Amino acid sequence: MNWSEILVKFRYNQKSNSPISNERSEFEVDFDRIIFSSAFRKLQDKTQVIPMPEEDFVHTRLTHSLEASSVGRSLGRKAGNYLTKKYPELLDLGISTYDIGSIVAAASLAHDIGNPPFGHSGEAAISEYFLNGKGSKFQNSIGDELKWNDLVNFEGNANGFRILSNYTGGPDGGLRLCYPTLAAFTKYPRENLPNSIPNRASQKKYGIFQSEREIFKQVAIELKLTSLSNDNSINYLRHPLAFLVEAADDICYSIIDFEDGLRLKLIDFSYAEKYLFPILGNLINKDKLSQMHKDEQIAFLRASVINILVEDMSELFIQNEEAMLEGTFDTSLIKLSKFAPIIEDIKKITREKVYQSRVVLEIEAAGFEIIGGLLDICIEAVDNIALNDGKKYFRSKKILELIPEHFIGKNKIPEKDLYTRIMKICEFIAGMTDSYAIHFYKKLKGIELSKI
Repeated sequence: MNWSEILVKFRYNQKSNSPISNERSEFEVDFDRIIFSSAFRKLQDKTQVIPMPEEDFVHTRLTHSLEASSVGRSLGRKAGNYLTKKYPELLDLGISTYDIGSIVAAASLAHDIGNPPFGHSGEAAISEYFLNGKGSKFQNSIGDELKWNDLVNFEGNANGFRILSNYTGGPDGGLRLCYPTLAAFTKYPRENLPNSIPNRASQKKYGIFQSEREIFKQVAIELKLTSLSNDNSINYLRHPLAFLVEAADDICYSIIDFEDGLRLKLIDFSYAEKYLFPILGNLINKDKLSQMHKDEQIAFLRASVINILVEDMSELFIQNEEAMLEGTFDTSLIKLSKFAPIIEDIKKITREKVYQSRVVLEIEAAGFEIIGGLLDICIEAVDNIALNDGKKYFRSKKILELIPEHFIGKNKIPEKDLYTRIMKICEFIAGMTDSYAIHFYKKLKGIELSKI
């Protein structure tokens, strides 16, 4: 791969290098399209650490995504400043430092856009429904192993690519983002293959559903991404900027989730001194810190640590960018950080004290019942109407009226293909906020009714 090819400003279904706005670059347009999308707006009520928090300072997926985007922009600009000096031909192609920063900022902004309600347990709840629940009955009817793998191992990253590239299922292709933004977003540029290549960060999960494999293939071909496959399967090297998107997310969730635990007093402040002070080293002024309120101390430490990690991750990217292009580097940048052991300790204490706290586990467990119940009701309704076997499915018709058209089919006529029907319903439910999933489930079950 080379930078001149992997940063071309093509858009899905709009191959043009001409700017569409005199005021904004193509990649700034990507950022704006994401931030104004309904899928992004719904992140305001999706779990980041604490499901449905009562405290107003606890992060949601929305605030986490905005913070990751801010960190991503800083990482991208530092990288861009280096790349445009090393490869001056980028400037001749109209690619600036700010463009590279905008790509990373936009991809970081969208990095959680496909996550279901109730955090990562939402992914597990969808998978569980098809693996061991009522949805297991569809396996033989779907037949295709890779399509079935999409369901029994539902992946928020792949759902995110689906939303960004194919949200409406129409000819315009979702938000119609630039190819470099879509590629930088895709941390796992492969379909759900039975075997992955060991010891490569990009192989840890999959990032492309079967429903979007041809869309990603088009992106990969246009950007000349390197294929890791000898056959027609989707399995590519990461776009190098995806390493910065991953780093922005890693920095934010490891430090800011820890911050939430401190503020909620689930983690004692002594752990902040134990883990954050060593990162700051001589830069910390303990006398000045002691004059602050506890919450101010926590915020100051968090901001200072993030600044240091941004510098560290930027240097690691610069050191390894050539190896990224060649495909010989495929490791999360944060794992190479000189602070990696401390970061692992921070993650461990956050996992023990926050992620596994009783309130989190109770709501996540309830999420399995809610998501499984919604899948059962909605898939049955769509399936009944699609079969068109002469029966009058009154309840199913009522439920279809409650589901937006683009999650069913044109004119609310369900898709003929079973996999396609199910994927649309999965996207519908994965797109719900935590609160809406609960309320919708209660209404469909007759537990709660709306008043006119």
